[in-house]
Amino acid sequence: MFNTGLCNFDTRCNQQDMNALLNFKQGVTDLSGVLSSWTTQLDCCHWKGVICSNITSRVIGISLPCSTTLPIYRDEEDKSHCLTGSIHLSLLLVELEFLEYLNLRNNDFLALQFDYDYLHNHNCHNLSIATSSHSQCVNSSTLRHLDLKLNENLVINNLKWLSYISTLEYLNLCTVDLSEETNWLQLVTKLSSLSVLAMCDCQLKDLSLSLQYANFTALQFLDLSGNEFKSELPKWLFNLSSTIHSLYLSSCSLIGHLPKDLLNLRELEELAMEDNNLDGPIPDWLGEFEHLKTLILGLNMFSGSIPINLGNLSTLITLDVTSNPLTGVVSERNLAKLSKLKSLYIYSYSTLIFDFDSDWIPPFQLEKLALKFSNPNLPTWLYTQRSLERLTIWDSSFEAPHKFWQFVSSMIELDLEGNLIDGDMSNVLLNSTIILISSNGLKGCLPQLSQQVKIVMLSNNSLSGELSPLLCGHNVSNGKNNLLYLDLSLNNISGGLTNCWKNWKSLVAIHLGSNNLSGKIPPSLGFLSNLNSLHLHENKLHGDIPLSLRNCRSLLVFNVRNNQLSGNIPYWISHGVLALELRSNHFSGKISPQICEMSSLIVLDISQNTISGHIPNCLGNIKTLLFNNVSRNKLSFIFHSRVPYSYLFSYYSLELVTKGQVLEYGKNLHFMTLIDMSSNNLSGTIPPQMFSLIRLHSLNLSNNKLEGEIPNEIGNMKNLESLDFSTNQLGGEIPQSLSRLSFLGYLNLSFNNLTGKIPSGTQLQGFPVLSYMGNHDLCGPPLTKSCFPDDEHKNSELVHEDGNQFIFLTWFYIGLESGFVTGFLGVCCTIFLNRKLRHAFFKFLYDLKDRIHIMVVTNINRFS
Repeated sequence: MFNTGLCNFDTRCNQQDMNALLNFKQGVTDLSGVLSSWTTQLDCCHWKGVICSNITSRVIGISLPCSTTLPIYRDEEDKSHCLTGSIHLSLLLVELEFLEYLNLRNNDFLALQFDYDYLHNHNCHNLSIATSSHSQCVNSSTLRHLDLKLNENLVINNLKWLSYISTLEYLNLCTVDLSEETNWLQLVTKLSSLSVLAMCDCQLKDLSLSLQYANFTALQFLDLSGNEFKSELPKWLFNLSSTIHSLYLSSCSLIGHLPKDLLNLRELEELAMEDNNLDGPIPDWLGEFEHLKTLILGLNMFSGSIPINLGNLSTLITLDVTSNPLTGVVSERNLAKLSKLKSLYIYSYSTLIFDFDSDWIPPFQLEKLALKFSNPNLPTWLYTQRSLERLTIWDSSFEAPHKFWQFVSSMIELDLEGNLIDGDMSNVLLNSTIILISSNGLKGCLPQLSQQVKIVMLSNNSLSGELSPLLCGHNVSNGKNNLLYLDLSLNNISGGLTNCWKNWKSLVAIHLGSNNLSGKIPPSLGFLSNLNSLHLHENKLHGDIPLSLRNCRSLLVFNVRNNQLSGNIPYWISHGVLALELRSNHFSGKISPQICEMSSLIVLDISQNTISGHIPNCLGNIKTLLFNNVSRNKLSFIFHSRVPYSYLFSYYSLELVTKGQVLEYGKNLHFMTLIDMSSNNLSGTIPPQMFSLIRLHSLNLSNNKLEGEIPNEIGNMKNLESLDFSTNQLGGEIPQSLSRLSFLGYLNLSFNNLTGKIPSGTQLQGFPVLSYMGNHDLCGPPLTKSCFPDDEHKNSELVHEDGNQFIFLTWFYIGLESGFVTGFLGVCCTIFLNRKLRHAFFKFLYDLKDRIHIMVVTNINRFS
């Protein structure tokens, strides 16, 4: 509708409009110079994003959406080049008198300013949102299109300002935080001209169930997806204008049955309600919609069978009933009249039986198909679909003959994960752009890949043989392969890594872990300058890590745990690396200070090697571990395919030892921060600078030869959840500051030379005895060993507040006990050293014994 080419070359900018735009620019933070052309030296009609009328020369539109082309290896958009700061909306609406179009989509604005006093001073007298006296101001705005979508950090506390923009026809606030606005529906319904309303993912919670009617007289498109309504469908929804053709209520936590009142929306063309808690049967009256093109009911709790009446929707293009506990039979009767169908998704948590006539030829040609079935064979009609671009089959068991692989070779995307497909891949050519066939029963040698393939995941199968036929075959062309993601982990692949990696320079991620690979890491891996993730763990690789890998400057994750690699730690690896896992190898030498230059590290695991020397002081310089507010990079990327569908591929998972056990971190890996240097030959003291890493969650220095005391600075690590210093030679007392670590869930200080009392009154008493055992001079709960004179100290302190009196009593008791012992020993020595006294003493004892015996016998005889 609008474009920057509306202005003629000789259009002259209005001075008032220019001043308004410059004032707007002052409230905007523009780090990348998006608004660099907004200067008085250039006519404002030629400024970037400014649209002027070629008749009046007045500004009628501002179009400044931020283009964020996702790097292939990240799943977080980098918006550092986008506009941020504040949107001074009231200024734009007042000063730009003819503004009709405002598009600030996908930026990073933080606040929207709407100054009612400013409006009053300029245009509106006696403005009061609570009364009708502001109605004369409402018509002063000419804005018809407002798009603030994808400003995820933008918080708008209320929408009262909408009353000033009654001319709005298009309003898109998707992903804007509106959690504070509880009256949103009543305010939006005042926009009588509104035809498009998109408020998805806005953290709305109230659907106004008590409201009977909503005054949307012109509404055609309504999207409220991604909000937490947790209610039934409201009555006002069924009384919308007959003009509405698109209704999106996905992921809203809706409950209850689908009411038949939905049929009031006779002109409905798109109905999307997936990912809710709707239950009951899928109503057969849905087949009465005459114009329905899209019906999406997946990810709910619908039960029963798929109604045959859905087969009457002759206009239907997309049908999605996946991930419901549906049962019964699906046959050609369910799909009989769907001649325009392009996308079909039938997948049930329960058992659906496919009973199609083997000779049936569908009236449609699908582009996308997702199935789950219990039959041992594929439906024969599948082979009639010559336009199929994306095929998904889940949780099914079927044979895949050579005919099947030839059929799917023409598709763009092939997702067969989690089935029980039994097939030999030795002579198969995979040709799809995206190939996901993990967790099946595939066997034989590796298949061949065409130049079209970008993503291939064949992990967790029974594939064998070597890598050479795949990477070095005759069909591999230099520089023309487009492969981005290769996952062959959890198979039985053997042999070496080959040296043909220079033919695969586009690779971003390589997953070859948990195989039987042997030999050395080839230098040709250094040709992969785009490589972000390299997983070679749990193989039989040996030798040094080649220096050529320093050319992989984009490397984020380097995982070679559980091999037989040797040499020094590769400190020359990319300084931007996020996870470095080298555990269980034969690495030796010292920890070089160069490791501190890896300023982005969140996982450093060099445990179970033979590394010696001291821990560098500079570890406290790792920036990502110094601050809690560091942005957390997710170790994955989104791949956007030709078909409108996005795939999220991970660089993980990593197995990490934390909290005394081996834990696997997958999608939550980017939240984990860990340093593990355990089971090496490290010596010296623990540098206090290490405890400035306040973002660290897990620290393990156990099984080394560390000495000295535990630095008091350990209390700075407020986020620490797991701490293991066991089996070292640490001495001194446990610092009191350790008790300040409120998130600490695992502690092991056993088998050191720690002394004194375990700090009391904290969670440190809640850890088991095993956490402290092997420290002979450590005392206090939870250990059974008391700290003398701990008990006396407590009792005396309750009675005597004065410290001097307590000291006096302590020494008094000590003197009394010492005097008694000394006197007793003196008497004993006198008796035993003097012969006459000794004989007299023993004679006295014998006489005493006889008297007692006679007395006892006499008394017994008397009573008897």
